[in-house]
Amino acid sequence: MSAIELSGSPEPRAAERASSLRAALRELARQPRVWVGGMILLLAMALAVFAPWIAPHDPLDQDLLHMLAPPMWSPDGSADYPLGTDGLGRCVLSRAIYGTRVALTVAIAAAWGSMLLGSTLALLGGYFGGLLDRLIGYVVDLWMSFPPVVLSLVLLVGLGTGVDKVILAVVLVDWTRFCRVVRADVLVTRRRDFVLAAQLIGFSHWRTMLREVLPAVVPLTITLFSIEMGIAIVVEATLSFIGLSVPPEITTWGQMLADARNDMQSAIWVLLTPIVCIIVSVLACNLLGDGVRVALDPRLRHRVG
Repeated sequence: MSAIELSGSPEPRAAERASSLRAALRELARQPRVWVGGMILLLAMALAVFAPWIAPHDPLDQDLLHMLAPPMWSPDGSADYPLGTDGLGRCVLSRAIYGTRVALTVAIAAAWGSMLLGSTLALLGGYFGGLLDRLIGYVVDLWMSFPPVVLSLVLLVGLGTGVDKVILAVVLVDWTRFCRVVRADVLVTRRRDFVLAAQLIGFSHWRTMLREVLPAVVPLTITLFSIEMGIAIVVEATLSFIGLSVPPEITTWGQMLADARNDMQSAIWVLLTPIVCIIVSVLACNLLGDGVRVALDPRLRHRVG
């Protein structure tokens, strides 16, 4: 059997991919998890972009006459502060809305950076194997031997505070997750018939990786990307909680948690608001990733169906 017979002519191959894409898009529209997770993230992005127009107050403005004011639905609440105020009289709702900016910026940028670095090394190591794969594997094992939280703290102590520093620290810590998991999928994919056929008919290594191997690992990569977004949100909140994330004049959910420690017994709403924001955001990332992977992976579509 010739290599052309193994892989099929380019036209049927392209038609097959187009048909698979249409099926994936139809399945994507039928996934409740995609709708729920996507709508929450779109809402969060809208709040982040239009925060100056949506937030009722400046997040740094202090109203010392209304410190620890309860939410508006409480008997002593006021519509001026829908979710109440913190110990310095700052609007909790406004601070939560502005905190969305930092959380999503870190989540998206750090997830992209980790995905690009880790997946690129995974493709190269898993496809070529040999010495390159062993070398990348040794680096991953060495890097993962450091506790992630400790490594993040060490990096931020050396790099300083700032959103860009937090993004860089998350990328340098979490690229190994993409590299290890995607590499395992690449090792399986490179032994598939369509990859062997592409090599037999003379595809270059670059073309084989981009056109045959990469599309096969995209569903897993998307899932890891969404999970990484949730992890980055938690990491940023943790670092800002201990004061190593961003300067004090930038509002984050972690800072809100840190400020609420002294008042959480008398004003629980100050603590619950950032906690709910973090939980809902991470849940939305996971729901979106799971739904997209089911829609893009034919094996999971048949299993779910």
